This record gives sequence, C-alpha cells and structure tokens, in this order.
Amino acid sequence: MPSLDGAVVLVTGANGGIGTHFVHDALARGAVKVYATARSPRAWDDDRIVPLTLDVTDRTSIDAAVAAAADVTVLVNNAGATPPSASLLDVTEADIRANMETNFFGPVFLARAFAPILAANKGSVLIDVHSVASWYAFGGAYSASKAALWSATNSLRIEFAPMGVHVTGVHMGYVDTDMAAHADGPKMLPTQLVTTVYDAVEAGEYEVLADDLTKGVKAALSGPVEALYPDLHSMEA
Repeated sequence: MPSLDGAVVLVTGANGGIGTHFVHDALARGAVKVYATARSPRAWDDDRIVPLTLDVTDRTSIDAAVAAAADVTVLVNNAGATPPSASLLDVTEADIRANMETNFFGPVFLARAFAPILAANKGSVLIDVHSVASWYAFGGAYSASKAALWSATNSLRIEFAPMGVHVTGVHMGYVDTDMAAHADGPKMLPTQLVTTVYDAVEAGEYEVLADDLTKGVKAALSGPVEALYPDLHSMEA
C-alpha cells in the first residue's frame, strides 16, 4: 500500500485552507519533506517544509518546479480556481479559458512533467482534487473543468498503474475555505477532508467520495438526467 511515511510530497495551492492541511498532515504521517508551492509562496515555521514558486498555468514555472523537486514521491494537485460567474453563457471567453488552464491543463501538465520522477520511485502517488462539481453541473466553467480533470485522472490512473504509481481522485462538496465562503449549507472542515484523503491513499483506494452529497450525486449518474436535475422540465419555456 502507498504510505506517507518517508515520503517527499509536493502540494500545489499550499497557501490555501485545504493546501495547508495537506502540508501539515503529510508531515504528521511521517513525510520527510513537503514542497509547499504557490504563485507567491509564504514562509513556513518548519525546516521540513520547502516553499516553492509554482504557477500551474505556466510551462516554464512547471519545468522549474520539476528541476527543484526531483525527489518527489507524492504529488498533490490541489490548486484550483473559480470563474467570476457560474454561467457558461454569461462568463467571458477569457475567463472560461483561464479556469480550464488552472483546473484542467495545469494538473495534467504537472502530472506529465513529474511522471518520470514518480515512475522512478515505486509506490509513488498522484492525488488529483476534483469536486462534486465533476458530476453535478452547478458551476458552469468550473464544473466543466473539474469534469475534464476527472476524466483525465481516470486516464492517468490507467497509464501510471504499470509504472507502480498509485492515482487517487478526490470528490467532495463544499469545504469551509475562502473559496466556498459564499455558499450556504453544510461544509466539511479542511482537516476532515485531508484526513479522509490521506487515509484513502494509505488504504490503496482509487477514489474518494468525501461526503454524503458526493455519494448521492455519483449514484444518480446511472439514472436519467432529469432525475439528477428534477427542475429541468419546469424551467423550460
């Protein structure tokens, strides 16, 4: 089974609420080093944490991160962004493209760039953070980008398996972070999510359904589309 004990971890979006817990919980589970990456990395009060500049939308920045972190055994694709609007019809073309760059192309190209490093270390892990929005289209461009990443994660899982690299995809509803500050309803604590994710990784699981909402939405995918979107008929003119 994969293990965080003795691992060298790289976390994207490490400055955020979820990212910070990915950093600290990895160390609590025995990781010997964590690269805490962000566009503007902050200082950390721990010699085991290495701040690293990384813009996941910039190829030069990705290449520099690979060169600086050539000992990585666990890659956590956590960085994400939301567009200004949940409407695919109202949001600008530039915003749609920018959201895809951060939420889809960035994680995919980062996985590709680190593939030789991960493959060189048997038992390495790739963690991709998706969302319930991967399966439930309430977020416009955000949902589309997460659905695309989910599909890519499935493909990467198949390609990485013969190399001995374990791939885990993460799906959840709202988490109590700044990104979800606008949302009503129940929210997971970041520490709950990260604990669930790392527990799943160390149990050899391929997919994390972190809450009841996510489990219900995934189960509904096997039914007719109007069952998932019951108001659809009433909304039609």
